[in-house]
Amino acid sequence: MLNSNELLELINADLAKVAHDRQPVGLYEPIRYVLSLGGKRIRPTLMLLAYNLYKDDPESIISSACALETYHNYTLLHDDLMDNATLRRGHLTVHKRWNANTAILSGDSMLVLAYQRMAQCRPDKLGEVLSLFSRTALEIGEGQQYDMDFESRNDVSEEEYIEMIRLKTSVLLACAMKIGAILADAPEADADHLYKFGEQIGLAFQLQDDYLDVYGDTKVFGKAIGGDIISNKKTYMLINALALADERQRETMLHWLNLPDPDPQEKVAAITELYNEIGINRLAIEKIKYYFHESRKYLDAVQVSDERKRELVAFTNEMMKREY
Repeated sequence: MLNSNELLELINADLAKVAHDRQPVGLYEPIRYVLSLGGKRIRPTLMLLAYNLYKDDPESIISSACALETYHNYTLLHDDLMDNATLRRGHLTVHKRWNANTAILSGDSMLVLAYQRMAQCRPDKLGEVLSLFSRTALEIGEGQQYDMDFESRNDVSEEEYIEMIRLKTSVLLACAMKIGAILADAPEADADHLYKFGEQIGLAFQLQDDYLDVYGDTKVFGKAIGGDIISNKKTYMLINALALADERQRETMLHWLNLPDPDPQEKVAAITELYNEIGINRLAIEKIKYYFHESRKYLDAVQVSDERKRELVAFTNEMMKREY
């Protein structure tokens, strides 16, 4: 049974082969650039760890695992363009290093490459795997649309927000877990529990990402701090700040949210100060912990030994220890 570091080596070696022999350079170099930026490779690692709960040859499904990582990076490439983000994992985003047209076309090609690689899974599992993968891809697009729709609203509820991040972020982690289980011939009930485990850990992870966008260190976080505030993203923190603010605090927040062309640093500083006054940082941390503990209930229900779960537990524990 391989540990997460050994799995990471397998993943990175396989990702280095994606489109390595295709031309033209202008189309594929940005793809190779994006996939070379590193990261924790959470989604493919989760797929391999789920498979490893039942079988000891995760290298046999490496193509499917890296398909998921290729798809994930495709969504990030387009998200960065839509958000006009400058940094991703501490490096220039594709549209900043090249241009917007390149980001669109290279991203589209990454999507095709992801499906091409996913289709290399076991023929007897192909229909089930592609059905889940396709459903997940559509849900992620739905989540992204909700996220964009929320930018022009100040009445987004916490329930709407949680559903949006479930679609935009959590379902891909859930998909990774379930595909790993499917390819390992896991019992259907286990595969469903692993899907729910991935979904809950995904909610915790996205809430943590939102938190770190305000309170993280750029060097650790890998992208500029305050991007969500600048773009009026309706995060768990902003939604609850608007709900819990007194009259003065709410007026100040709405002033910054509605200001046509604010100074970005001033806006981030002002909203962060309000979060601190209202106690939103503590509230967010409690919500992160809630979903993390919920995820464990589903993992506990999976009918394999604790020893087989050890690497998965260790990896998800480490995954949620990003700096507060």
